[in-house]
Amino acid sequence: MSYSIRLSVSEDEAFQLPVMPGSIEISKSGNNQTQEIVSLGEINIIKHPQLMEYGFSSIFPAQFYPFVTAQVILQPIEYVRIIIRWMESKQPIRFIFISDRVDINTLASIESFDWKEVAGGAGDIEYSIKLKRYISYAATRVTEDMIIDRGASTAVPTPTPSRPNETQQIKTYTLVAGDTLWAVAQKHLGNGARWPEIQQLNSITDAEIKRLQIGRVLKLP
Repeated sequence: MSYSIRLSVSEDEAFQLPVMPGSIEISKSGNNQTQEIVSLGEINIIKHPQLMEYGFSSIFPAQFYPFVTAQVILQPIEYVRIIIRWMESKQPIRFIFISDRVDINTLASIESFDWKEVAGGAGDIEYSIKLKRYISYAATRVTEDMIIDRGASTAVPTPTPSRPNETQQIKTYTLVAGDTLWAVAQKHLGNGARWPEIQQLNSITDAEIKRLQIGRVLKLP
């Protein structure tokens, strides 16, 4: 049966447990809350569950017993020193558990580590360790633009829309030699057939149409 536990912080700083624990406790608790609501009584608020926890106990042997599964073992106190150093570094470790039914490979924090030397055990050290799954996260740097004073209730003034310029710009045209109302309408209105609009707008009589005065300023529709 394949059954092993490996703890590490890097490829260069790692070890396999020399003696596998008799059992591993794996727990995952809820994070729910209850509150009293008027007319409803107690209600249960379901939240995200807490992180997975792992716990086990075993020994760091002082010699190669028949039940030692690791190919290489350290002095028992060396395991203790490594784990304590990892705890003091405030960094997560890599927890790998392999068995025939369950595989776990996760970052974890060392929540507790208790150990003692076994009396009459030829230098063996008994220990108990508890780990908790660790999820990496990154802090976001807060800038001045991101700071919101939630205590202040400053009203943001609504910008007053600018009033449209209701004064229409009057289009004009100054007559030159050879101009006719049809030609002016064709050039400036896009349609020569609109020449009666220019005549009416400028109060031009039928008699004046045939002799338009050069330099006269016409208003255009």
